[in-house]
Amino acid sequence: MNAVRLLIEGRVQRVGYRDWAVKTAGAMKVSGWIRNLQDGRVEALVAGDEEQIDAFVEACREGPRLAEVTRVDVRPDEPMPRMLKGFTKRFTA
Repeated sequence: MNAVRLLIEGRVQRVGYRDWAVKTAGAMKVSGWIRNLQDGRVEALVAGDEEQIDAFVEACREGPRLAEVTRVDVRPDEPMPRMLKGFTKRFTA
């Protein structure tokens, strides 16, 4: 299992981005979490097979209908055992 950390920039808060990501992650069978950052970005930690992660990252470049994504920074990370149980929305960091 692979994992990546995403930092998503643009108009990505108050547009349903996290709820969209939870639904999309479930459909794509990736695990992890997503949260808003105080600086206006959204951060996600995503685990799964490489193909699943790639598909999720590509979907995040578009986001939900009201979002305007300007950048998605993708960095390798380590999957953590608690990540392997679905995809959750976290509180703002």
